[in-house]
Amino acid sequence: MSKPPEIEMSGIIKRFDDLVAVNHVDLDIERGEIHAIVGENGAGKTTLMRVLFGLYKPDEGIIKIRGEEVHFQNPNDAILHKICMVHQHFMLFDHLSVTENIIYGMEPRFWVFVDYNKARSQVEALSAKYGFNLKPDARLGTLSVGERQQVEIVKTLYRGADVLILDEPTAVLTPQERDELFKVLRGLAQQGKTIIFITHKLREVMALSNRASVLRLGKRIGTVNTSETSIPELARLMIGREMFLQVEKSERVAGEPVLSVENITLLEDYKRPLLKNISFQVCSGEIVGLAGVAGNGQTELVDILVGLRHGTEGSIRLNSVDITACSVQQRRHVGLSYIPEDRYQRGLAVSASVVDNLVMGFQRKESISRYGWMDARAMLNWAARLAQEYDIRVAKLDETAGNLSGGNLQKVVLAREFSHHTRFLLADQPTRGVDIGATEFIHRRLMERRNAGDAVLLISADLNEIMTLSDRILVICNGEIVADIPSGQATEAQLGLLMSGTMRLIGECQE
Repeated sequence: MSKPPEIEMSGIIKRFDDLVAVNHVDLDIERGEIHAIVGENGAGKTTLMRVLFGLYKPDEGIIKIRGEEVHFQNPNDAILHKICMVHQHFMLFDHLSVTENIIYGMEPRFWVFVDYNKARSQVEALSAKYGFNLKPDARLGTLSVGERQQVEIVKTLYRGADVLILDEPTAVLTPQERDELFKVLRGLAQQGKTIIFITHKLREVMALSNRASVLRLGKRIGTVNTSETSIPELARLMIGREMFLQVEKSERVAGEPVLSVENITLLEDYKRPLLKNISFQVCSGEIVGLAGVAGNGQTELVDILVGLRHGTEGSIRLNSVDITACSVQQRRHVGLSYIPEDRYQRGLAVSASVVDNLVMGFQRKESISRYGWMDARAMLNWAARLAQEYDIRVAKLDETAGNLSGGNLQKVVLAREFSHHTRFLLADQPTRGVDIGATEFIHRRLMERRNAGDAVLLISADLNEIMTLSDRILVICNGEIVADIPSGQATEAQLGLLMSGTMRLIGECQE
């Protein structure tokens, strides 16, 4: 007699008021399988997995674990059945050590005291067994994003997990960290662990998973063996139509400089340079891509460009106006739009409504306010138009923004920033955490801005995105611009060497 699947979900329905987020979904996952849950933002992927993890109770349907029907009241019940979830936004404490984060809530005891030495040994043993490279005594706040994710995974293994659910596990990882994560996940599967990962990145689905289940508008469209499908076929299942995965980029001659950055330098309190003599221009009618490994000065440069901090030396001109000492609001007025990397901390007020977030920063425009007073009806009409145009999936526009999925939150930011015409757009990781349909839409909008004569500075950890969209590529390493090359002359291997500091191109390349 064959063993039952590790996970069986039958007829699962989950409603939120009038919105049916999960609609009669059946799903089975085998032991030792890497199974991708794929779909657009708002397709029901995370909701379905939160039902499996006990965060939500299904309105209808049956869940079986290893052939036994279960009724989870909360995540603790799921953990008792050896199911754990690594959330997209890590639930860790920066001020505690790696060991303290991993054992939190399940500390080994010696009488009434926490047995830290035993805990440390257990963390070391788990790390060694599953191929992690973690320092048990390191403070979490000193770790990279990839290392923090490893801590989250070891935390689940410490709790005895046989099934690991990972929600958008690569959304905040560099390519190198992503590859390391995939190596770890394959090793876990080989040792009998079942891996479920929620994603919309189809290249990663093809590279990692054994099977993929596609959700669309809350329903399971189908489950396919990844060895027997293709990226275009998965895209068609996700979106319900053929996808145009290549961006058409016409030849253009860049116009006059819109943004001019001259000799920007930023020193830390103890005089170590974070940025060193950064100089470049972004001209009208071009997209300039900025490539670099995370932590090489991109964040500091963005902060200085948008006015969140000021450089130690140097100047910035936008539309021929010196904005070096200007505030964020003044830079907005001069003509800067900004899509931030962190939509939660910078892009949105998650406790405010969707309507408020869609007008935020532009609330003084005549179309939204009258005689200094904000017009509620005008705001609602404006938000409704943007929600429809950008496919923001929300039950009610006055709903709290924090209730939306990550991808829908990103669409709120994009809708707000794209809907007001400015001559310069700073797009920092604009497609991070959004599905393939939204990525196609964002790429098309960026190209429209470029073709209309606007200037775009694109910062992305996705080299394929940088190379596809950019007219020129800047490479930043250790706080310096080490290359400025036409995108047509750049190769991924060359960019990798420049990003790692292995090579450097001095001066501008000849066209």
